[in-house]
This record gives sequence, C-alpha cells and structure tokens, in this order.
Amino acid sequence: MQVVKKKGTLEATISKTLTQWEKDFLGRGSVSVKTDIIRDMIIVTLKGVLTPAEYALCQKDEGRLSIKKIRCELVESGRDLLGELIQELVGEEVITFHTDISTKTGERLMVFRLANDIEKTLDS
Repeated sequence: MQVVKKKGTLEATISKTLTQWEKDFLGRGSVSVKTDIIRDMIIVTLKGVLTPAEYALCQKDEGRLSIKKIRCELVESGRDLLGELIQELVGEEVITFHTDISTKTGERLMVFRLANDIEKTLDS
C-alpha cells in the first residue's frame, strides 16, 4: 500500500480503516470517527462506542468500572493489529498506543505515538 501524502486524506483513511477494524474485530463500529495528525501522534476520537445496555450498566460505579475494564481489554487484545494497520497507512513504526473510554459520553480516544514526526512530511 502506498503511503498517502495529503494530511486530510490520510486522516480520513485512518478513520475509515479504524471503523472497519472495529466492525471486524469488535463486532460493531462507532457512530463517528475523527482523526487528527499532530507531529508524531495520531489522535483518533470515536463517538458512540457504547451500546444502550452498556450505558445502562454505567449508571452504577461497579458497572462503569466493569465496562471500562472489558472495553479496554478488548481493544488491547487487538493492539498488535492496530499498530500494523497504522504503520501500513503512515509508513512509520508505532512506538506506543494509549486508549481510554468515557462511560459518560461513550467516547473513546486512541493515541498512536510514531517513531518520527510525520506531520511535517504531509501536504496540507
């Protein structure tokens, strides 16, 4: 796969790829996805990640902690594949990956830290 050089196009491609990964790996995708490339980081915001049943469970502390733990473990189990997908798209090694989910808003953030600053190599 050839690495895309336009920033907006690459961000859209990453969003589309992660949406497909969610559907294939987790069984369903988020409602919306927004990707931002900033220096050596790719920040992905996924909205509408939780199901109605998960929202209901999140009304109590123990349910909220359980949902965060399970969702974190699910994404962590696909961490290697996520890193490979990002590396293939941007042409840079993923050094670290961080993620968290808000049980209040149903929003997940993913941050991929790359070996090099790719933003300066991209066209606006």
